[in-house]
Amino acid sequence: MGKSLKGKELGSGICQRKDGTYHARFTDRFGKRQSIYAKTYNEIKKKLREKQYEDEKQINIVDTNITLDEWFEEWINTCKKNCRDTTKRTYRIQYNRLQKDLGWRKLSNLNLVIIQKVINDLKSDASREDCKAILVDMLNRAMESDLIIKNMALSINTHIDNEAREEKHVLTSDEVEMLYSYSRKGRLYPFFVVALNTGMRIGEIIGLTWDCIDFENGMIYVTKTLCYIPNNGNAIFEFHPPKSKAGKRNIPMTKLVKDTLLEQKAWRENVKIHHEPKAGFEDLVFTSKTNHPLHAANMKDSINYLVKKINNENPGLNFEHFTPHCLRHTFATSCIANGMKPKTLQKLLGHNSLQMTMDLYCHVLDDTIREELGAFNEMA
Repeated sequence: MGKSLKGKELGSGICQRKDGTYHARFTDRFGKRQSIYAKTYNEIKKKLREKQYEDEKQINIVDTNITLDEWFEEWINTCKKNCRDTTKRTYRIQYNRLQKDLGWRKLSNLNLVIIQKVINDLKSDASREDCKAILVDMLNRAMESDLIIKNMALSINTHIDNEAREEKHVLTSDEVEMLYSYSRKGRLYPFFVVALNTGMRIGEIIGLTWDCIDFENGMIYVTKTLCYIPNNGNAIFEFHPPKSKAGKRNIPMTKLVKDTLLEQKAWRENVKIHHEPKAGFEDLVFTSKTNHPLHAANMKDSINYLVKKINNENPGLNFEHFTPHCLRHTFATSCIANGMKPKTLQKLLGHNSLQMTMDLYCHVLDDTIREELGAFNEMA
């Protein structure tokens, strides 16, 4: 029981210092000793009641000084410890867009207006959505760690420019045949065949090893992906497992895929004679001419070169540039258009849920339904 300078009992945890200031202490739910100061007795009692109420209702926080920068490092190194290095790199790229304006601020001082102003200055709705996603997860974990009371990032508006979502680029059957024709004698041809007939992701294709190719049973076993991590000019390649259980799957080979992979195997044996493989990547199905692993940038450059060649040799033709991922969309769209059940497609693509498949390709189903109805009834 503390006393005033005049000897009056002030109550548990309250005392008066020699300079006349009233001082109150209590231990909060985190086990931390809290000190409160006020000029008058009534004021100190009020402040103490407020702090104890916040502690009782669990609306206080464990640390009022931690900044967003400090929490990001804690979040990515602890909460995201098991993520791939490539995923962590993506998180850092997204966070760097916010760091200059928000990184120095204390978590406890952030509010919706402050965050929204920074989000508004980003270049596109897509980048705003990406940045919101990382902030929401960071601040959810901060709430769970009692660093903030409320996740203000949940209310961020990312649709500022109201950009129309681009339709996914899908190659026509004529474009596919043209790709096959122009790449037939080059090293892109086997990549195109596998991508357009299996729907595999680019990392899964360039990460294929020969133990995953079962020629006898006509199956491709997707067990890993090859990731490329820039490292100050020294490329780092790593095999990573699929992001989810659904990513680990078996895909039947068409005759075209099987024949093409047999040709690829013969070509790889010849490459090994002239060039030593990179240690740890001796068994890759797809490599460069010098026996080095491939990565997405390699493939994009090669595709761009091929598309440019096609357009140059066909005046008036506007063959649009496309990314390797477009080949996956082309496969999926073709499957749906030819009557494949969405659940089957989900398994082939390695999607976690049927909803993910439907979200991406339901527009194709709509078109197919309309066409089939039109076969026996005049459509409006």
